[in-house]
Amino acid sequence: MPGLENYRALLERIDELCARTVQQFAGDISCRAGCDACCRHLSVFAVEAAALRAALKSRPPEEADRIRRLAATAPSGRCPLLHEGLCLLYEARPVICRTHGLPLMLTREGEKSIDFCPENFKGLSSIPGSAIIDLERLNTMLAAINALYLQQFPGPERLTMASALALAD
Repeated sequence: MPGLENYRALLERIDELCARTVQQFAGDISCRAGCDACCRHLSVFAVEAAALRAALKSRPPEEADRIRRLAATAPSGRCPLLHEGLCLLYEARPVICRTHGLPLMLTREGEKSIDFCPENFKGLSSIPGSAIIDLERLNTMLAAINALYLQQFPGPERLTMASALALAD
């Protein structure tokens, strides 16, 4: 889909960093298929919604229809793409889903802190900086990519996951 080149380049960089971290800390990360406590109904940037729609449209029509039906009837609170503990469009999941659970550097009220899933990194006294994702920097890059996307394809800045999927018809 046109307009997604910058977003896909960012995803490549994110996926490389995440893969290195998962490989380095394989025994310390509990995230796996079926672990879905973090899969909440959330909003995504327009560029992420476009990537989800492109992934949905690339599926065979009957599979895309099934995903739309499941998403439309998903219980409130959980991600509409979550089905039986798995993401129905895992390969196109948004940035937050790719990084969730891994060490993120957050800045709140000028103070920096590291956060990650409480099920991960148990017993570790420290995590090297090379494994930490600077969330503010990542969000700044994603917001800039989204702004470029919206210049080409005007629309709302953010959409719910359910709205993004409904627009894929």
